Amino acid sequence: MKKVFALLLPLLIMHAASIASPRSLEAFLSHSTFSIPGEGPYLETYLQVQGNSLTYTQNSAGKFQGSIQVTLIIRKDTAIIDFRKYELFSPELNDTTSILPNFIDQQRFALPNGSYTIDLTISDINKTSKPVIVSIPLEIAVPEDAISISGIQMIETFSKTTEQNLLSKSGYDLVPYVDNFFPTDKSKLTFYAEIYNPLPVSDDLDKFLISGHIESFESKKMLNDYVRIKREESRQVIALFSEFDITNLPSGNYNLVVTVRNKKNEVIAQNTAFFQRFNANISNMATDLTSVDISSSFVLRYTNMDTLRESIKSLRPIATQMEQIFINSQLMSSDIHSLQQFLYNFWLTRNEVDPSGAWDKYRIEVIKVNNSYSTQVKKGYDTDMGRVYLQYGPPNTITDVPFDAGGLLNDPSIPYQIWHYYTINNRERNKKFVFAASELKVKDYTLIHSDATGEIQNYNWQRELVRMRGTEDMDADRLKRDRGRSATYYNNPF
Repeated sequence: MKKVFALLLPLLIMHAASIASPRSLEAFLSHSTFSIPGEGPYLETYLQVQGNSLTYTQNSAGKFQGSIQVTLIIRKDTAIIDFRKYELFSPELNDTTSILPNFIDQQRFALPNGSYTIDLTISDINKTSKPVIVSIPLEIAVPEDAISISGIQMIETFSKTTEQNLLSKSGYDLVPYVDNFFPTDKSKLTFYAEIYNPLPVSDDLDKFLISGHIESFESKKMLNDYVRIKREESRQVIALFSEFDITNLPSGNYNLVVTVRNKKNEVIAQNTAFFQRFNANISNMATDLTSVDISSSFVLRYTNMDTLRESIKSLRPIATQMEQIFINSQLMSSDIHSLQQFLYNFWLTRNEVDPSGAWDKYRIEVIKVNNSYSTQVKKGYDTDMGRVYLQYGPPNTITDVPFDAGGLLNDPSIPYQIWHYYTINNRERNKKFVFAASELKVKDYTLIHSDATGEIQNYNWQRELVRMRGTEDMDADRLKRDRGRSATYYNNPF
């Protein structure tokens, strides 16, 4: 399942607490891609509407009900491939004084391999307000002659299929979990995926090891308590339907990873789904450091407290959430021995063979980042650009627009940069980061959009550029020309 997008008017921080009174329309959208042998790939979209954000009226049965107008367009460039416009109703309620339930709409679109855009427009039929509009890029790539893995679908509930319907897969009706955030009251992570084309082409490929596991998003380290492995015979389609008990999974950012290996234990296919966990029942303490042996280790050379603290601060861009809790809450109160233990343990968990070499390599990159991105009030590693550089490495290309030289007369764009990565973490390809400055000469650029997993995703980022320079009321033709230039820079990095 792809990253969830919050569709809010006005834009609300995702996962903010809900209230029962009517307010601006709120919804979450996600999607997954699957395939049917002999028929081809299909897209599933999952739209969850927050029940407490709707306006309710009494229907002919005397029940209270909300409704929204939904328009879903699948387009390839400017050509419309599929189009659906319909009214979506909430459950009927006796009154609106109690908890207002959320409800889900699921759609399927048969689509061949290719690059598309999902255009979604929703509006509250019982309330006069501007519609919520979002555009999301989509890539469908299901090879016909190679092993591949479908999207990973998070599951809210499931039951045996009694009559085939839109929710049915592999004998079960799967109600999607339309979010990538798992709060304290969620004790199970249930997921579904399909493996395609695992037919034997040699003696080495007649059996497969299929695994699902949870790993730290930042360090990519597998969590040994969260691993499922099964051996499968070759079939045209293999379904993986599994579940993890996450009662004791600490708060943090994680990847759910599905992997296919051959008999030689070689990875031949892999897919990931990002999710976040908040767990108030698990103490937000960093790893117990009392047993970490630092004798004869590289950290013993750090005997100056200020230097040691500064070294640990520079780890923020690549630290896990638990490690960041230690850095932010215990850095100033811990003694020098505890800080040495933390620094050593940080790199030991990432490189058991050569933690010292890993630290030295990273430290060189920190020096580069501080030289390039430091401001009067921030070290380079604390800026958005510095964080992205340290987390993903240097970009392959940078499109730097200090101001839009070919832009609108007397109305230059604010400075912005688009960073393009060919690959990230050897998993994601063709990823971009858009940074913008609120002033012409400011050095601290803010990340306003990226299509990389786990990053802020705002596919209306061009409108954000307009807002930041305070010219949102410009005429439509001028706005279209301005957006055209930034779109060209984004879609054709150089």
